Amino acid sequence: MKKIITCAAIAALFLVACKNQSATTAPTGDSTATRMEHNKQAALNFDLAFTKGDVDGSFKDCATDFVDYGNGAMKPMKNIDSMKMDGKQFLAAFPDFKADDMHAVASGDTVVVTGVWSGTFKKDYRKMKATGKSFKMPDADIFVFNKDGKIASHANVQSYIYALYQLDVPMPPKKK
Repeated sequence: MKKIITCAAIAALFLVACKNQSATTAPTGDSTATRMEHNKQAALNFDLAFTKGDVDGSFKDCATDFVDYGNGAMKPMKNIDSMKMDGKQFLAAFPDFKADDMHAVASGDTVVVTGVWSGTFKKDYRKMKATGKSFKMPDADIFVFNKDGKIASHANVQSYIYALYQLDVPMPPKKK
């Protein structure tokens, strides 16, 4: 499963990178390499801060018009304050949330961070009742940076249903 997620993340990285080519030529040599290293570190810092419970710190390198697309199953989130509030509620529900085996790959203004995320559902979250069960899932976060070196958007690959299944959270009935 991890190999499938990693391959999907790398494919997504190249597709996004191809679609995000700027009309102006990117700097060459050290400046391009430096920008990509900065972006890789900023993307890793986003995830590392979040897993340490520093939700505000995870958004410090985000642009004011930052958009979180999630995995595409829901509407994109565009309000950073709402995202921070939701992140804090998520971490309260999963106080042992962490990521292991994290790696970052950059191409142009796009960075993919892969890892294995896990946590235990100890407190109710949104409309879901805590189950006391744990989840563990490989995933990939895709970050796109703007020309100012700020994170413009985030998306992830894995469906949340994979985690909900492990957590034994009942699925809502299908709409007719």
